[in-house]
Amino acid sequence: MRKLVYIALVSSFGTVFAQETTDSKDKKLYNRWSFEVQAGQNKPVRPFATGYYSSDPGKLFSFSGTNHINLGVRYMLSNAFGLKLDYAMDQFTPQTGAGSLPFDTKLNRIGFQGVMNLGRLLRFESFSNRVGLLTHAGLHVSKFTVNQGTNQNVSEENGGVMFGITPQIRLTKWMAFTGDFTVVNNVRQHINWDGSYASSEENLSGVLYNTTLGLTFYLGKKDKHADWYTKEDEISKLPTIDEEARKRLDEMETLMNDTDRDGVVDYLDAENNTPGGVAVDSKGRFIDANNNGTPDEMEPRKGAENSSTQTMKALATENDLVEKGLINVFFDINSSTPNQGSSNNLFIILQYMQNNPTAKIKLYGFADKRGDEALNKNLSTQRAQYVYDFLIANAIAASRVSIEGIGADTKFMDNSEASLTLARRVSVAIEK
Repeated sequence: MRKLVYIALVSSFGTVFAQETTDSKDKKLYNRWSFEVQAGQNKPVRPFATGYYSSDPGKLFSFSGTNHINLGVRYMLSNAFGLKLDYAMDQFTPQTGAGSLPFDTKLNRIGFQGVMNLGRLLRFESFSNRVGLLTHAGLHVSKFTVNQGTNQNVSEENGGVMFGITPQIRLTKWMAFTGDFTVVNNVRQHINWDGSYASSEENLSGVLYNTTLGLTFYLGKKDKHADWYTKEDEISKLPTIDEEARKRLDEMETLMNDTDRDGVVDYLDAENNTPGGVAVDSKGRFIDANNNGTPDEMEPRKGAENSSTQTMKALATENDLVEKGLINVFFDINSSTPNQGSSNNLFIILQYMQNNPTAKIKLYGFADKRGDEALNKNLSTQRAQYVYDFLIANAIAASRVSIEGIGADTKFMDNSEASLTLARRVSVAIEK
């Protein structure tokens, strides 16, 4: 019995120190007070004198009228733990047809308990925001009175431990429907539930079951009570950024992009398509000391292989790639600006045009098969126009370059990512 008392003490008073949070700001987030009304049945288990019992002992389940009422007030220290003070009244008489000798007794009880919100601890909100579960345990004091029998008008004061479980269904933000099953234990009971004195052989321990249905009313001005408040609710109450501020942040993020990865952000970059790895100045322009349109780092280095030999090899390679149609400029989805990996290809086309001053080319723009036909046609033309503008800006005569937007490339009609990527391009064709 001492163990039961110890467990109840830990459950009721230990909750003060086992709160989910002690932050004073947390107290402003949800309501904490509630009032409970419950009614149902009691079933006294022991002790009974011979010939007395509250229900038919031959039946597993037996139900009678309402003989138990309970009123309680609860304060939640957090959304997981709280304290509860309640008053209960039980009337004990034999159930009709039970075959018991007549008796009429009454128990008035006051309980002080700790409450644990298992619904929050087990995250019931992951599958329902209307189903909850509470457990409670603590101490009680009671007065047992005999109304009929050999000890009529005799009373006895008792005390002990109690514990129970309370399923909940939230009906509105201020009310919940509850069920409850509670076990009440009297540590020392000298009078049987039927009103007769217990014999010396009895263990002087009384056990009572209460089964009830009821309503819980939540008090306060907040949207939710602690029973139903979750971490998701806390996150939703954090300050939000208005749409105008969000738009400005998005614009700033766009300005900070660095398309060609040269270390100069786009809004300060005078040339945001420089080849990867080449040195640039503070405005993002590649270093071209001899003004020949080729980054110095891409030209033959002194002291290496004979420069004329290197130049011939480079020209042969570029001519071969361009003339065989192997040089393409690729684009990202819905973009008319070449992707980072295609920057070098732009300069290969430029070098071909510079090293073959009589050559004429035609630029064919393509899109992948997704999207509207008219939009694809327009996008493919914009892509070809970009490469055209790049060449003209680098002193290539406009008469040597022509463009055509084809639209979707019908050679790549499957949905694989590789095919869609290859379709979004500008191809170069040598005009005879």
